[in-house]
Amino acid sequence: MKIGLFGGTFDPIHFGHILPVKEAQAQLGLDQVIYLPTAMPPHKPGGQVAPPQARWTMVELALLRQAGLVADPFEMAPMREAFTVDSVEHFRSTMPEVDLYLLIGCDSFAELHTWSRWEELVAMVNLAVLVRPDWRPGALEAQLTPEVAALMGQDNVSLIPNQPVAVSATQLRRMLAEGAQPPAGWLPGLVLEYIQKYDLYR
Repeated sequence: MKIGLFGGTFDPIHFGHILPVKEAQAQLGLDQVIYLPTAMPPHKPGGQVAPPQARWTMVELALLRQAGLVADPFEMAPMREAFTVDSVEHFRSTMPEVDLYLLIGCDSFAELHTWSRWEELVAMVNLAVLVRPDWRPGALEAQLTPEVAALMGQDNVSLIPNQPVAVSATQLRRMLAEGAQPPAGWLPGLVLEYIQKYDLYR
């Protein structure tokens, strides 16, 4: 069995968090992708706007009709920073028989050397890096530190071309704070209804 892990703040979750993951799921033949909403993201101290429980609920609503995409509360523990290496260790120990893939974007891959125990992380999991469909060999490597660039040739690192979704969480929050209606195709309908019902960003 092949399982993907995809973490994030999801503030709020939008189709840019869903469509590229579904493309990776199809290309890698993943049986399931587990979303890990983070209560306390270590790289964004104080940066999120919506409370952790609200962001968890939005992820659940967004994935409700998405086959093979589910949410797990492991990183929702209050008052504890969630480091990706700890999550991978958790799922590696609870599901030792599965082939684990960590799905990350290009920006996150470029910053991988700043992550907690990143070298241990890479040794424990397959990395699936979501890249633009027009990427060219060598272009990504030019943005990486030598340590991270050296990972490109490893068997457990895959580049997954996908069609980028033109949506920005920052712009979304600004529009929602102003009471504006986001463009069609930015947010799952149930997520937008939930945000508007509880005035999450106003």
